[in-house]
Amino acid sequence: MSSYRPERVGEQIYKETVRLLMYSIKDPRVAPVTLTGVQMSRDIGSAKIYFTVSDEASERKDAEKGLKSAAPYIRRELGKLLELRFVPNLYFKYDASVAYGQKIDALLHQVQDDLDVSTTDR
Repeated sequence: MSSYRPERVGEQIYKETVRLLMYSIKDPRVAPVTLTGVQMSRDIGSAKIYFTVSDEASERKDAEKGLKSAAPYIRRELGKLLELRFVPNLYFKYDASVAYGQKIDALLHQVQDDLDVSTTDR
C-alpha cells in the first residue's frame, strides 16, 4: 500500500525551512542558499534537504557549515510548527544537478553559436 504521507511531510518541511532561512536565521553563510527539494525516508525519520548556491566554488563549503550549524535550530522550530510526534533528523546535501544543468545549457548554446557561425560562412 502506497502512502503519500512522506511526500506531504517533506513538502511542509520544505516550506517551513525556506521560511526559517529567509526570516529567522541571520547567519551570513546561509544567505546565498537556495533549497531545491526534500527527500523523506519512508518512516519519516530523516529528511535530506537539497540546496544549491550561486557561486559553488567559494560559497559551497561555507554554506554547508552554516546549514550544519543551523540544523538543530531548524529541527527545533519545525517541531514547534509541525504537528508531528517525531521530528525527523535533517541532513543538508548539495544539489549538483542545477550546476550540471547550467553546464549542459552552456554547451548547447556554444553548439548553437558554432552552427550559426558555420552557416553564415557559406
